[in-house]
Amino acid sequence: MADKQGILIVLSGPSGSGKDTVLKRLIEKNDDIKVSISMTTRSMREGEIDGADYYFVTTDYFEKKIADGEMLEYAQYAGNYYGTPKAPVDEMLRAGINVVLEIEVQGAEKIRKIYPDAVSVFLMPPSIPVLEERLRLRGTEDDEALSHRLFIAEQEIRRAGEFNYIVVNDSIDRAVNDFETVIRAEKMRFSRNKNIISEVINNV
Repeated sequence: MADKQGILIVLSGPSGSGKDTVLKRLIEKNDDIKVSISMTTRSMREGEIDGADYYFVTTDYFEKKIADGEMLEYAQYAGNYYGTPKAPVDEMLRAGINVVLEIEVQGAEKIRKIYPDAVSVFLMPPSIPVLEERLRLRGTEDDEALSHRLFIAEQEIRRAGEFNYIVVNDSIDRAVNDFETVIRAEKMRFSRNKNIISEVINNV
């Protein structure tokens, strides 16, 4: 009886908050949730699969998508474009699939304007010291780069109030369960189930 349209979920959070890990576990547990695949103009790396890791395209193709208004959001890093194509997202939503966009805070703001019904979730670290420890364990950055990342993280955390929900990732299992609770609650929101009253009354 409920509306079969999928739910668009925007996930943001600072680097080190565990977004990739939480999403991987979420997808493993739920067949009706998919992560949107980004498009990029960078070269494919060894082991990557076109259409699975990214949509790998030429710069001309990407810029045409921008000009035609077919990119939800995009940015340039190191001379390459990265962004979210609109068509695959809309196609999955129409098919009743819940789509997660893992995106930066600035990009999340753009998506909310395009899709007012989107559900936004901010994945929060339990504390800044814990976040710093997680980033240090990666061993990929020197102290200066780490300090800059923590500064950016604090700025992003200050904007968490712009999101519908905050999920604290102090435990992967608990964070995944909380994320699933958000999705279950949103499926029952009246605005997504407007036809139920008349269907029940009329025994449709």
